[in-house]
Amino acid sequence: MEKRKLGAQGLEVSAIGLGCMGMSEFYGPADEAESIATIHRALDLGVTLLDTADMYGPFTNERLVGKAVKGRREGVVVATKFGNERRADGTWVGVNGHPEYVHTACDASLRRLGVEVIDLYYQHRVDPTVPIEETVGAMAGLVKEGKVRFLGLSEAAPATIRRAHATHPVSALQTEYSLWTRDPEEEILAAVRELGIGFVAYSPLGRGFLSGRFARREDFAQGDYRPDSPRFQGENLEKNRSMLAKLEEVASEVGAKPAQVALAWVLAQGDDVVPIPGTKQRRYLEENVGAVTLRLSKAILARLDQDWPKGATSGARYPEAAMRAVNR
Repeated sequence: MEKRKLGAQGLEVSAIGLGCMGMSEFYGPADEAESIATIHRALDLGVTLLDTADMYGPFTNERLVGKAVKGRREGVVVATKFGNERRADGTWVGVNGHPEYVHTACDASLRRLGVEVIDLYYQHRVDPTVPIEETVGAMAGLVKEGKVRFLGLSEAAPATIRRAHATHPVSALQTEYSLWTRDPEEEILAAVRELGIGFVAYSPLGRGFLSGRFARREDFAQGDYRPDSPRFQGENLEKNRSMLAKLEEVASEVGAKPAQVALAWVLAQGDDVVPIPGTKQRRYLEENVGAVTLRLSKAILARLDQDWPKGATSGARYPEAAMRAVNR
């Protein structure tokens, strides 16, 4: 498995990680046994970066990841997040970046994960009511206490990233990035590269759309939230499906799956970019990991750029309320 560095503080991870969110919530029914088997298979294949958050479940995803890494902790980079505050019954509380909450959330995550230290700790969303210096200052305190190794931000704007990094070195920024979400190319990628911060691309398969398996509303199981997303609705979905056909055509030509081509494109955007496709089944995990060895020619990469130009995807990536919490 190829390795990549995130930031300049010594964090090294596999070139592709595993997003664990869908194993517990948002993407239909959960299957704990298959999810744990998927995590174990990922570790067997050399995947070292496991991504979770306290809000997934809520709380149950961290417990799942903790159960999966028990006895296999060495070499595993456990990444989790705080800031999207929810109650145990799933009720949404809001974004919380207050220093005292940072410490409370971290201690709770450590207990659920069953680990002594969190390798990469992200602020999941920026709290506009709390200066980023105060939030990151509290996160820096966790590093001094030995509870956290490296710090990260998620969906933060360039100005916020700069202020945070000036407070304490940030190793990774996690933001949605894929062929159908190329927003980071406008300013964010340049900012993190200037600062020496690694980039973790979540939803590199466009919430499964780029795999071709979730291109129609009937493809989704009960309890899956994706059909409520603007990109999966009405005319937006129809327009996006016409673009998907172009990806499938390229995949056929290079002898790979559409998901592998989409991931290979993300991997080709720079050695500082690490995609974390999510799956809860071993067969799709193995397919995704296969993208690491898929080398796309310059001609194919240029063709994909032309087929999926910036801003061409139809519809916002989140409903309106959720969009207000990104890039701030």
